[in-house]
Amino acid sequence: MRQFFRKNFILLLLLLLCLTFVQVSILINNQNIGNATGTVERIRQTGKLRLITTNSLNTYSYYEGKPTGFEYDLAMEFAKYLNVELDVVVTGWNNMFAYLDQGKGDFIAAGLTITKERLEHAAFSIPYMTIQQRIIHHNLVFGPKSIEDFMFRTFHVRRGTSYHSRLEKIKASGIDFNYILHDNIPTEELIAMVNKREIRFTIADSNIALLNQRYYSDIRIGIPIQEKESLAWAARKNDADMIVEINRFLLHASEKGILKNIIDKYYENTQDFDIYELKKFHKRIKTRLPKYKKVIMEESEKYKFDWRLVAAVVYQESHFNPNAKSFTNVRGLMQVTHATAREMGITNRMNPAQSIRAGIKYLDKMYQKFSYIEDDYQRMLFSLASYNIGYGHVLDALKIAKAKGLDPTTWQALKATLPLLSKSSYFKTTKHGYARGWEPIKYVERILTYFDILKQKTMTSELTYLQGIGK
Repeated sequence: MRQFFRKNFILLLLLLLCLTFVQVSILINNQNIGNATGTVERIRQTGKLRLITTNSLNTYSYYEGKPTGFEYDLAMEFAKYLNVELDVVVTGWNNMFAYLDQGKGDFIAAGLTITKERLEHAAFSIPYMTIQQRIIHHNLVFGPKSIEDFMFRTFHVRRGTSYHSRLEKIKASGIDFNYILHDNIPTEELIAMVNKREIRFTIADSNIALLNQRYYSDIRIGIPIQEKESLAWAARKNDADMIVEINRFLLHASEKGILKNIIDKYYENTQDFDIYELKKFHKRIKTRLPKYKKVIMEESEKYKFDWRLVAAVVYQESHFNPNAKSFTNVRGLMQVTHATAREMGITNRMNPAQSIRAGIKYLDKMYQKFSYIEDDYQRMLFSLASYNIGYGHVLDALKIAKAKGLDPTTWQALKATLPLLSKSSYFKTTKHGYARGWEPIKYVERILTYFDILKQKTMTSELTYLQGIGK
């Protein structure tokens, strides 16, 4: 996905121009220009962009009282691009296209795949992600090894999805199997049912499957059942101007790195983890974290940090083991050095409360050094990298980033230049010298994975009655 827009930019631009020409020509012939230009004009006149979507962990949900989700973040960028406010219209999956047709929203962003059936009811933008439908099963259940191996198995999917459509076609080909349709049950809820062994099989897009494997470490991602498909946004069929505006935005978001940053935020490293290490983490947040949760929450609140992020840092540092000791002689839950312990005012690094207090205080010190970074998420990534490798090395990497013309306020720039600190042609010219610059990248990415899991455990309870991943 990271290379998708880069490799296909010219092709997509030509496609955009062709679509614009064809759509406008059709509308002129139909003398329907007034309707075509209505949506974008109304958005600019009212200052409101109305997003139609469904509730799910990665599409649109609330965490700590704030909206979040891949589709929401991308739609917010679209609203900024148009210089308007974003209104979110949440409806059940089965009602999204009806709401669009009735003018209750301006576009749908809900993880929609472009299908032949949907093209009859809506216009679609250029794609922003490619995915593939995969079978989901428990690790104690043997999954089909081929489409022909579907015989006598039962699959559970949501009604009206592309999964539903695909299973219909497979069954029509003569393969004898069963599928049970569920109304408005999120894909991730069906995956949770597989994890609990309440059902044997479901289907999910590859991005959803990989994301949920973090949360449900007993599930396995099986064979693909469809060729690769594209995700896109949908607008009303006669809204040529709206599709053109969406396409312009998606090309802009690709060119400026906005799309990549959002994709990385939600999907980066979904494949780059050890499933058994994740199982260990899930176990230890039940057996070890409760001993330290109260002090983590209290100390995090002092600095307005999310306690789940701090807990993720603690786990990455020590696996919630207060006696942990590294080969460099840092010790305790937060792996505090002698010098940091003195600076942060603690006397016993092995004392869990003191270690947590010192670690969070030091993390806040790093956080304050990056006050010029407006994006809180990016700022925290810089702070975590500094906690791991040291502020001086981060400054050296940022100096290299500036020399290379990279934006020194983005994690992508820091991620690109930190590893260069291990190369003599670079570290000889820096103030703080050699560093194993690849380590803080892995460090931050693991913390984000653990943080994501802890957030999910909070958010899932709030979404049990809501609509899930758009398909």
